Amino acid sequence: MIYTIENEALKVQISDRGAELWSIQTRDGNEYLWQGDETYWADRAMNLFPYIARLTEGKYVLDGKTYEMTIHGFANYSTFSVAKQEKDHIVFELTDSEETGKMYPYAFAFRVDFSLGQNKLLVKYEVENRSDGVMYFGVGGHPGFNVPMEKGLKFEDYYLEFDKAENPVRVGFTETCFLNGEDKEYALSEGGKILMNHNLFDEDAIVLRDMAKSVTLKSDKSDRYVKVEYPEMDYLGIWHMPCTDAPYVCIEPWSSLPSRQDVIEDLAKKEDLIALEGGKVYENTWTIEIG
Repeated sequence: MIYTIENEALKVQISDRGAELWSIQTRDGNEYLWQGDETYWADRAMNLFPYIARLTEGKYVLDGKTYEMTIHGFANYSTFSVAKQEKDHIVFELTDSEETGKMYPYAFAFRVDFSLGQNKLLVKYEVENRSDGVMYFGVGGHPGFNVPMEKGLKFEDYYLEFDKAENPVRVGFTETCFLNGEDKEYALSEGGKILMNHNLFDEDAIVLRDMAKSVTLKSDKSDRYVKVEYPEMDYLGIWHMPCTDAPYVCIEPWSSLPSRQDVIEDLAKKEDLIALEGGKVYENTWTIEIG
C-alpha cells in the first residue's frame, strides 16, 4: 500500500513494502525521486537493515552459528506496519518474526520515521534491541534521484557538491564489490565537486569515508537541486547501474560497510557495525532537501 504525507512545499509517497520512498514531488508536480525501471534499476529508495551491501557467500557467523542473508538485509522486501500517521508525518515499523529469525537471531523493532519540514524530508531510523544481549547491525538509505531533474538538460550537466572541498577517502572494493583494504584519497574537482558522467560507475559504486556530511546534486543550468545531509553516517555510497546510461544517481548514507573479500564475517567482530545493548534504542536521522 502507498501512503502520502504532504505540506505546503512537498508531496511525498511511501510504500509499506520496505518503507520505501515512492515519490518526492514539489507542488508544481516535478518528480525528484527515481521512479524505478527494470531496464536500469527497479527499486527507488531502499532502506538497508540489518546489513549493508554484500556478505561473502551470502553468509555470516554469530556465536558459532552460520546464518544466510541476501544483499542489503531483509528490510527492503519486508512489509512494514504503520505505527503512526499524520498529514506531514508517518512512522513505519518492522518487528522480528519467525522468518527474520532464520536470518537474524534477534528480537528487534526497526522503525523508519518520515516527517516534513518546509522543503525538507527528515528520515529517522530507530532500531530497538528487544533481546538481552548485544545486537550487531548496519543501517542506511539507498534513494535514487532523477538526473536530469527537468527537460532540456542532460546527465552530464549535473554534479555533486560537498559542503567542504576537502578530499574524502574512497573505500577500496574488489571487482565483486567486497572490501579489499586498499582505501585511497578521492580527489574532488574544484569546489568540492564530483562531475556527473555515466562512466563514473563502470566499476560500480563509489563509497566514501571521511567525507563532508552534506552533498548537493545540482546543475548550473537550473535552480532545482537535491541536498542530502547525513550527520551521523560514516559512509556515503554514490551509484547508478554500472555500464549504462541510467538517468538517475543514488546518494546512499550508510552506517557500515560490506564484507571483506572471501571472508565470512563474524558479526560480533566486525568493527564498523553498530553494537546495541539489550533494551536500548539507536537513532540516526538524515535529510533530503528539495529545491
